[in-house]
Amino acid sequence: MTAEIAIDARSVWKVFGSNADEALKAIHAEGLSKAEVLERFNCVVGVADASFKIETGELFCVMGLSGSGKSTLVRHVNRLLEPTDGHIYIGGDDVMGLSDDGLRDLRNRRVAMVFQNFGLMPHRTVRDNVAMPLEIRGTGKARRWEEADRVLDLVELSGWEDKYAHELSGGMQQRVGLARAIAADPEILLMDEPFSALDPLIRKQLQDQFMALSRELKKTTMFITHDLDEAIRIGHRIAIMKDGRIVQVGTPEDIILNPADDYVADFVAGISKLHMIFAHAIVVPVAEYEAANGSLPDDCHEAHPDMDLPDLMELSVKGHGVIAVKQDGNILGIIDRTRLIQSIQDNQA
Repeated sequence: MTAEIAIDARSVWKVFGSNADEALKAIHAEGLSKAEVLERFNCVVGVADASFKIETGELFCVMGLSGSGKSTLVRHVNRLLEPTDGHIYIGGDDVMGLSDDGLRDLRNRRVAMVFQNFGLMPHRTVRDNVAMPLEIRGTGKARRWEEADRVLDLVELSGWEDKYAHELSGGMQQRVGLARAIAADPEILLMDEPFSALDPLIRKQLQDQFMALSRELKKTTMFITHDLDEAIRIGHRIAIMKDGRIVQVGTPEDIILNPADDYVADFVAGISKLHMIFAHAIVVPVAEYEAANGSLPDDCHEAHPDMDLPDLMELSVKGHGVIAVKQDGNILGIIDRTRLIQSIQDNQA
């Protein structure tokens, strides 16, 4: 069965500057570098010939260093930026061909964005911030407050509905931003480095929460990050950018085990292969575990099939070490400490 494509970007270019069209013609004709374009035309190449497809329900990470073009690229999906050339299709609709009304509908109903700087309105309560997309649609107050309370519960902020942004921590403010995007019930989430301003502990907690929400809501997500560890941890696939170009697209396994060039190889050099081993690959059947150990403990921890070894290690030390791997409420198998340690030893390289 062919996967449905949610976002289809085709040869997208963004050249900043008053001579952008002339510069792009010279790029095509002469193969100018980014530095040459700046020198000859006083233009900056932000995105260069970027093409990619994101499947419906996929969590697609775009990773690159500062200045690589990743944040510029994501702003073309909802046309916060107009491309110099190229096309982007959402559900088969050409975003570049939308009328003003069509573009407003796209941003309010089909695509929601979560920014790094939270973007909360300081004069609005948490509930009113979350309900704002529904207010713009003309939804009645009772209905939009009901939906705001529902999504605030999803992001574990029940009880904070009547607070203001300045009364919340950075991590809580980012959860409000995520709740606001979810409340709009969009087809697509665009997330531009949403956790990068947070300290490491809060960042990991929000990553965990976001991954759980992503599995539950099954929203197509384009997630921008400068952190390869974050991309590997949460992404189904990763696109790596350099100087405005996409240099490799692949699963985390593809990126780490088969880097496309020296630039990507340098990035992944310090990444442990432990991140490439997932719970579903090391489980033992319940019957096999019970035959060797007796019945399952009543309070064994639960894990998703896509949890990697470091996350399983963290889960194991919190209890007696028996983990039930579940999907859709069904137990796929069991991982105990012996099985976990053996898997770690087998994959230390």
